[in-house]
Order: sequence, then C-alpha cells, then structure tokens
Amino acid sequence: MDDDARGLSVRPGYAADAGAVLGMLDAAVAWMNARGNTQQWGTTPYSQRSDGPARVERYLTENTPYVAELGGAPAGVLILDGGPSPQLPIAPAAEPERYVRLLASDRRYAGSGIGAALLAHAAEETRRAGVGLLRVDCWAGGGGALVAFYERNGFTPTGRFTSGSWPGCVLARRVG
Repeated sequence: MDDDARGLSVRPGYAADAGAVLGMLDAAVAWMNARGNTQQWGTTPYSQRSDGPARVERYLTENTPYVAELGGAPAGVLILDGGPSPQLPIAPAAEPERYVRLLASDRRYAGSGIGAALLAHAAEETRRAGVGLLRVDCWAGGGGALVAFYERNGFTPTGRFTSGSWPGCVLARRVG
C-alpha cells in the first residue's frame, strides 16, 4: 500500500503475522500494567492467555487484517470486521458498517502516529468498499484517554456500555 514520508507502509495482514501481533499485544499489556492500568487488558500477556493465540489467529484469518510497517518491520496492526464482537453488548449498526476490532502498535514506535495512520487506512478501505460508516469500541476508563485518541482521529462517541466491570465507549466516523 502507500508509503508515507516516514517510511510507513500498510499492507494486508496474514496468519504468518501472528507472532508479531502477539508480541505487540504482550508489550501493550506490560506497558499498561507498568502505568497502573490493569483493568483494560488485564495482567496476563496475550500470548499466555488460554484464548490469546487462537484469537489472534482468528483475527488474521477470519477478518480483514492490516499491518503497518516501518523499515520493513511490523509496527502496528489493525483488524477490520463487518460489525462489533458478538461477545459485547453492542448492537450492529442499522446500515452497512466496518468495525475496528483491534488496533495496536509496537511500543517501540509509541508516539510515531502508527495508530492514526492505521485509522486513516481503515477509513479509506471503508470508503473504497462503498461503506459510509466506520465504528470502534474502546475502553472508556482511565480518564477517557483512549476515547480522546479516537476523537482526535475523527470519531464521535455514540454510546457507552459495560461488559462485566469493563467500561466501554462506542464511537463512529462517517467516511462517505
């Protein structure tokens, strides 16, 4: 796909990317925990969860995955789907939609705009598919920093939900 001035490129993801994605998710859990956030993704590294590796494999084979690369190395991952996870109390949209099921970046590239670039790519892929709505859900705890990140990237909160004790927010972005 397109490269930007920093050498960032986004390509389709494949099952062979599972190790890199698990590494990103494990590093994200460690980073969150080091900052006192044990609620968002828990404390167990993704690769050590009973469903972690299988979930990543499903993301990469049953959904539409994209991998951001810097200098040829995986730096972030985006998983698009046709709707929200059936495990969450979120209703599908009343129109065709694309849904961000996972967005993560390698902690080594924190602050490099990887997440924003992947969200821009998601918007473009959604538009290319002739779909006008891109949605995402995210953790709404921790002072709402993650919700604010999505707002800075063109999303608007459309609802709140709770899954167990996990506070969530659904956000939407029109792309058509």
